Amino acid sequence: MQRREFITLLGGAAVAWPVAAHAQQPEQMQRIGYLGSDSASRTAVRVDALRTGLHDLGYVEGKNIIIEFRWAEGNYDRLSELATELIDLKIKVLVTQGTPVTAAAKRMTRTVPIVMVPVADAVASGIVDSLARPGGNITGITFFLPELSAKRLELLKEVMPGISRVAVLVNPDNIATTPTFHAMEVAAKSLKLGLDQFEARGPSEFEDVFSMMANKGADAVVIMDDGVLISHARLIADLVKKQRMLSAGFKEFADAGGLIAYGPSRLEMYHRAAYFVDKILKGSKPADLPVERPTKFELTINLKTAKTLGITVPPTLLATADELIE
Repeated sequence: MQRREFITLLGGAAVAWPVAAHAQQPEQMQRIGYLGSDSASRTAVRVDALRTGLHDLGYVEGKNIIIEFRWAEGNYDRLSELATELIDLKIKVLVTQGTPVTAAAKRMTRTVPIVMVPVADAVASGIVDSLARPGGNITGITFFLPELSAKRLELLKEVMPGISRVAVLVNPDNIATTPTFHAMEVAAKSLKLGLDQFEARGPSEFEDVFSMMANKGADAVVIMDDGVLISHARLIADLVKKQRMLSAGFKEFADAGGLIAYGPSRLEMYHRAAYFVDKILKGSKPADLPVERPTKFELTINLKTAKTLGITVPPTLLATADELIE
């Protein structure tokens, strides 16, 4: 090769090298925050549903996204502090688990985009302005917990028309408690049921609370949707069975031994949350993304628990159930 030809070839390669190097650059890494009300272990299944949703949209942890986790371990007083920690990491979007978490995150930032999943009646809780036009920096998924909880009362009455007094287990630190209990009071009045609210912030209080329910003469109990209560569904179900009360709540509760569950699929909601994360990472503003609510509600009946309690579930109710646990 002549020297002039070699220099010409080298010059051409020098132009090509940066292009090739640019083509081999890794994808831009996006940093996402996740703020949970309880622990990583007790929330793993729900987080996996979110991860699956993100993966389906082309996101791979360590390749083009990093998820930073913070867990309140059931202590809602820590939520503001943990939200601030995540915001200081310069995250692109913050995923918040449940109503108390979302409310705390909203107090800490009005600029970082927030995807809530799932929040109990986001409008009544003051999280967003409306479903169609959420406004501000928050969007995601909500469901109408007050109406849902009232429906659970109706189901208990259908299983056993003779019940007269129902207890409601709530976490008083959850801002969804007040509107939910008010809706249940209206339903209880029409069903001629006495209704009593019992509060517990964590497992250390559960046993005493259930003893109080028994002393009050409760025939049944409704467990309100709350991050801490959901995470301790099995312990709650065991205490309900110990008191031999009818019970209704969320899906995890029936799976753990509760009698009835009625509500949307929590895993589907977490999977769907990935859609909002993707839209925001690609430039959409939360204020422009309408809040979604589930349209499908599932009825689960634990026949094993019914047998233990000596209850015969009406055939009409069995026929409408989406799942029977035997």
